[in-house]
Amino acid sequence: MVVSYKKLWKLLIDKDMKKKDLREASGISTASMAKLGKNVNVNTDILVKICNALDCDISDIMEIVKSDDTPNPDKT
Repeated sequence: MVVSYKKLWKLLIDKDMKKKDLREASGISTASMAKLGKNVNVNTDILVKICNALDCDISDIMEIVKSDDTPNPDKT
C-alpha cells in the first residue's frame, strides 16, 4: 500500500491555490512539500497543518492505494 496525495492537488486546483500558497498558509517546509509531491509519507503533524489551512478532513487530501509491489497476505 502506498500513500497518494492526488486529492490534495485537486483540492488546491478547486481553491485556486498554488503549492507556495499552501506552504505559506500551513507553515510547512519546502522539504515537506517536496515529500508530498513525491507521495512520500510525511508526519501526521504536517497533514494536520494542511487540513487546518484548507479547512478540510485528512481524507480530503490523501488516500491509501494498493501497490502492485505490495505482497498480498491472503495469497501464498
